[in-house]
Amino acid sequence: MNMHHEMSHDEIARAKLAALRCEHRDLDEAIAALSAQQLTSSLALQRLKKQKLVLKDQIARLEDEITPDIIA
Repeated sequence: MNMHHEMSHDEIARAKLAALRCEHRDLDEAIAALSAQQLTSSLALQRLKKQKLVLKDQIARLEDEITPDIIA
């Protein structure tokens, strides 16, 4: 039997959200480690922080997409 299950849009969004959150945590750890070093490149640190902010925005957009609008 060939059981082929296509992921729904919601399942795809949730999987992507989990991956983005993991990448965000990894960047957070990399920033902390780089900040702790004596000879830290401020440019490298700025790039990581900018990348982290981009991820945060992507996470927020996906969360908004997944969360249903509730009209009160």
